[in-house]
Amino acid sequence: MTSNPYLTFDGNAEEAFLFYRSVFGGDFALLVRIKDMGGGPPGASAADLERIAHVSLPLGSSGMLMASDMPSVGHQLVVGNNVHISLHPDSAAEAQRLYDGLSAGGKIEMPLGPTPWAERYASFADRFGVHWMVNYAGAVQFQQPAH
Repeated sequence: MTSNPYLTFDGNAEEAFLFYRSVFGGDFALLVRIKDMGGGPPGASAADLERIAHVSLPLGSSGMLMASDMPSVGHQLVVGNNVHISLHPDSAAEAQRLYDGLSAGGKIEMPLGPTPWAERYASFADRFGVHWMVNYAGAVQFQQPAH
């Protein structure tokens, strides 16, 4: 299993990651806008669709700094929900075990289930208020949309 920091921004993820890339160097492993994910949440504006759904920047030989913009519809960014620990287990069973254990008594943001980028994904805060993501890609190979 690996783990990485996952940051959340309120519309300026791209600006922040251009800055981080200028400091750390390298190229983005992935940059996907909300519009590239098949649309956005109901009521999303054209500006919301341009927000970053996911960006990742390799750090060193094994680390990854990842982020997204929070949709403006129905969400509010506050200090505390802008950082997650993203866990990348080696199996679906391990993903389930981590989800069941860490989310017990916590607050589920997105229950463990399939997504376009993973066989199993979940996000939640544990009972201590620490925010987690469990992301088991499995056989899913998310392709960056062509622009």
